[in-house]
Amino acid sequence: MPNKITESSIPQSETELLLRAKSIAGLTFAELAAELNLPIPRDLKRNKGWVGMLIEIALGASAGSKPEQDFAHLGIELKTIPINSQGYPLETTFVSLAPLIQNSGVDWQHSHVRQKLAKVLWIPVQGERALPLAERRIGQPILWQPNAEQEYRLQKDWEELMDYIVLGKIAQINAKIGEILQLRPKGANNRAQTKGIGKHGEIIDTLPLGFYLRKEFTAQILQNFLHNN
Repeated sequence: MPNKITESSIPQSETELLLRAKSIAGLTFAELAAELNLPIPRDLKRNKGWVGMLIEIALGASAGSKPEQDFAHLGIELKTIPINSQGYPLETTFVSLAPLIQNSGVDWQHSHVRQKLAKVLWIPVQGERALPLAERRIGQPILWQPNAEQEYRLQKDWEELMDYIVLGKIAQINAKIGEILQLRPKGANNRAQTKGIGKHGEIIDTLPLGFYLRKEFTAQILQNFLHNN
């Protein structure tokens, strides 16, 4: 690689970010980890976020766990997406936590989901468990913005799911609701609790919920990129 990657080198432009993402495409996790002097866990059972962290450090992402885009100064969110040998996503993609209280007046235009998905740098990575972690490779980056049809579908799902939350129907929410966006519990375990609105408008204890993109939708993004390149 032409330049030594360091944790502090934040890309100053979209072009620089994309060039850096292209420069790590084709590398194995072991090769990139060696470049960054990072240890490789044996597997991801206790290190679920390790791959995302590896890519974030390599590309100079700065947001960490803050509720903003990973490259806020560029208006770009970073998403690592594990795929199988056919190039199909192996899991849904977390977007953001759902606001379960203090959400009156929140609309799609000003929502966290829309902000996070305004422009996304997708980094496909080999994710099949049969392949040792160190040998898995990083794919070609995809810089994506939702087109008018995709934004319409996202907004429609978001508004439907937010209606359940605002109207106190949290107990009725399940992963089947929403065409491309779904709401699912988001927490380390079922003991994680947060505040929500009950069916009578009262404040209740409930599981944190997160917005996730369905695999069928992210598969379309990957396929569109392949067909156009």
